[in-house]
Amino acid sequence: MTIGLAVFYLWPIAQMFYYSFTKSGPFGGQTWIGTANYQTLVDEPSVVQAVVNTLVYTAIQLAGIPLAILVAALLNQRELRGRSVYRALYFLPVVTMPVAVAMLWRWMYNGDYGLINYLLSMVGVHGMHWAADPSVTLYALAAIGIWMSLGYNLVIFLAGLQGIPAEYYEAAAIDGSGAARTFLRITVPLLSPSIFFATVLTVINSLQMFDLAYMMMNTPAGASGNPALPRVRTISYLFYQKAFVEHDLGFGAAIAFVLLGFIVVMTFIQFRLQKRWVHYG
Repeated sequence: MTIGLAVFYLWPIAQMFYYSFTKSGPFGGQTWIGTANYQTLVDEPSVVQAVVNTLVYTAIQLAGIPLAILVAALLNQRELRGRSVYRALYFLPVVTMPVAVAMLWRWMYNGDYGLINYLLSMVGVHGMHWAADPSVTLYALAAIGIWMSLGYNLVIFLAGLQGIPAEYYEAAAIDGSGAARTFLRITVPLLSPSIFFATVLTVINSLQMFDLAYMMMNTPAGASGNPALPRVRTISYLFYQKAFVEHDLGFGAAIAFVLLGFIVVMTFIQFRLQKRWVHYG
């Protein structure tokens, strides 16, 4: 296990760190340039915009966790008929390839013949180009992200809900506690370990978001032909663009190392703050 960790994780990180101080030549090879790539990171406007886009996308994904908790609480009701069917339908996007999801939503978001604009036209509302309007495209992609992750979070929260002893709810019923009060005072606190786990995974996955943006932004003219790309380009997307499109591997490595630092810092903060609101036992 130690050898596998060193070969597949530690060595690539060390190699990436080294490459971040180099510049690749047109025919390969690296030239040591010191901290020039990191200085460019600070001065490059596209990097700042990518960081902002990534943080906004991550914040919206976190807003999907309360939705998953509410849906899980509804699906956990024993009197609900067809619970297994609902659970399977919610989990279906999790096991669907991101490429297939992007193709489906590109059709739904299409400004000319998309399903969403067609439904809006039936009530007299003029739709927009959801995947090409800089003012809404990031939020449109975040909605897809919430839809894709909802099923996975449901599995986590349903497992947590089923682990809550029934005695707590029986005692609350005897005390005359209402449904909303019971949910806020019993269910949510006892579900906090599951919420913390889902939050950590959501932040890590959101900071690495690439495939959805890549598939949704590509047009017949290429991704560069989409006017919404600067407002949707995440850190991972910028890494791909610099390293594999512009072939600047050193600058791409610097971006990747900054992304790794983001993930480490955000995860550390979450683990520090969880002592204040996560209740075990």
